[in-house]
Amino acid sequence: MTQVPTDGEPDAPQAPPAGAAPRSPLLDRPGAVAGDGLDASVALHYGDPMREQRMLDEGLGVVDLSNREVITVSGVDRLSWLNSLTTQLLLDLPPRESREALVLSPKGHVEHSLHLVDDGEMTWITTEPGAGAALVAWLERMKFMLRVEVADVTADWAVLGEPHARESVAGEPLAWRDPWPDLVGDTTAYGPVEDHPGSVRAWREVIMPRADLVAAVGDRPVAGLWAAEALRVAAWRPRLGLETDHRTIVHEVDWLRTAVHLHKGCYRGQETVARVHNLGRPPRRLVFLHVDGSGHVLPPLGAEVYAGERVVGHLTSVGRHHTDGPIALAIIKRNTDPELDLLVGGLSAAQTVIVAP
Repeated sequence: MTQVPTDGEPDAPQAPPAGAAPRSPLLDRPGAVAGDGLDASVALHYGDPMREQRMLDEGLGVVDLSNREVITVSGVDRLSWLNSLTTQLLLDLPPRESREALVLSPKGHVEHSLHLVDDGEMTWITTEPGAGAALVAWLERMKFMLRVEVADVTADWAVLGEPHARESVAGEPLAWRDPWPDLVGDTTAYGPVEDHPGSVRAWREVIMPRADLVAAVGDRPVAGLWAAEALRVAAWRPRLGLETDHRTIVHEVDWLRTAVHLHKGCYRGQETVARVHNLGRPPRRLVFLHVDGSGHVLPPLGAEVYAGERVVGHLTSVGRHHTDGPIALAIIKRNTDPELDLLVGGLSAAQTVIVAP
């Protein structure tokens, strides 16, 4: 996953893991600096991350997300089948209307995140880099006798991120519009509804043939992952594999608001969702941090978060914002005093409550 370097200099790019998305031709753009690991096929930035970030904030430019994995589900039973497997209501989903859905473990822990849009004949899903094979394998095991076909089409299809908040229309490539932070369907929020910082972030993922990437970008300015990630952090937007670990439940990261329908019928992990929602509070909570930037150093992902001398959580995402400076998301124990300044990587971090204690 994308990591802003702690010393201000990017690490040397590494070869992508086996099975990763093909190298993007947009890495041939002037100034492009490739990521590493699952981000090695795309650019972290194109020479000026702050300018790229301001550009996205103004609704301009495009982000190469071609390392995201693309999965299709075809067949007449596709929507009812996906509805039965995931947290979101997908029955009778109109063409080109976006949804976000999660796959949970039997105990209610988050396993997969699906950015989902149907074109009227096929359901298109984009998911995190490196997550596609496991998702396809699980879906294949759940087919039984239903009329559905699942395919990993990442080798031929790619994703571009755009700072726009509209659904795609007929005659243009299919796009998934990020619903964050709206309340989608019969659901609830564990964080604020009014004046949520995510309400100013417009975002969508355009799905297109991989061979058309360069032509689709054309002469539009490009921004790297660092710029997009800093704006995601500022919007308090959770991301699979960063804000989640093997024991994350949706309430901890305020993911019910966009991805969970509370009265859609049975699905795996529903009992945990309902029990915590009706009877209790989550054991951990997502928090936004303003990190001391006086030393020009950022703490690494996974760094322990301290309240005094006590470890209360860990850092999940970090970035440099073009106006707010060093910012981060962290998962901490629910009962941590929200008035305390925390410490992460030896740096002071002022917390803003996302999920209420």
